[in-house]
Amino acid sequence: MAESLIGLYKSECVRRDGPLRTVDDLELVTASWVHWFNTRRLHSMIGNIPPVEYEHNYYAHQPAREEPSSGEPSLH
Repeated sequence: MAESLIGLYKSECVRRDGPLRTVDDLELVTASWVHWFNTRRLHSMIGNIPPVEYEHNYYAHQPAREEPSSGEPSLH
């Protein structure tokens, strides 16, 4: 599935006669798209809310973790 997405992205954006003519153009468009994909797009599998909102709601409803006592090893 990721290969299909990358192929579509390349065919739409990266062409000699395409909208992007320099590496800088490609980097800016890519960074903008990744930000949109991770923060603002609506995702149907999680109730048509953005992924960042879903993640925030998930962690807001998790019980607080206990911090290890001084001298105890931590896994984080």
